[in-house]
Amino acid sequence: MDIGPHAENGSLASVASLVGDASRAAMLSALLDGRALTAGELARIALIAPQTASSHLARLVDAGLLALDCQGRHRYFRIANADVAHAIEALSAITRCQPSEAATPARLTEIQCARTCYDHLAGRLGVGLADALLARGILSRCNREFVVTAPGERWLRQFGVDVERVRQAKRKFATTCLDWTERRHHVGGALGAALAARCFEQGWVARIDGSRALRITVAGRVALERELRLSILGPR
Repeated sequence: MDIGPHAENGSLASVASLVGDASRAAMLSALLDGRALTAGELARIALIAPQTASSHLARLVDAGLLALDCQGRHRYFRIANADVAHAIEALSAITRCQPSEAATPARLTEIQCARTCYDHLAGRLGVGLADALLARGILSRCNREFVVTAPGERWLRQFGVDVERVRQAKRKFATTCLDWTERRHHVGGALGAALAARCFEQGWVARIDGSRALRITVAGRVALERELRLSILGPR
């Protein structure tokens, strides 16, 4: 897992110390949907002063956990790569702490039902999708990876996913990503991103208030039931 070589030679203790700070953890969690946010936006999310946020963000960039994009005078911060997102989601799954964005019962319900984990689907939707793909024989499990079966290749093509193109992405193909609310695995990696992108393209899911919580649309509920016998209860 490549999460940056810069923080004291990338030692586990140094990276854990960075992620363990409450303010930095809140900012990392806010970026898990793949968005790029400014220091000011992240300061408001973490409830800290902009100068303090800038100091935290500089350390996270130096450690390779965040990447910095500059557009004119604007500076945007984002999760450095899928491995970082995977590690943060896994850490959330083994702790009792909830991400700051799930502070209210209503938002927690939304987050538990459906959300993005970096660029793939998570929550009950993500885990349910993984279970349905396994049950239909579209995917199988091999250690910490999902494997696309021969029938699965045909199904994915019909679904609109170019499997060969996805395989050529410069990242892991189909990882098992431990879901922090469900404590089970959803589909990560390039295939997880492709499945999520297709669900967005078809209007099956939509973002809620710019957070990583998702709303499953009426069309999505019908299609998921029809295609995969998948029924997800939750916010509409």
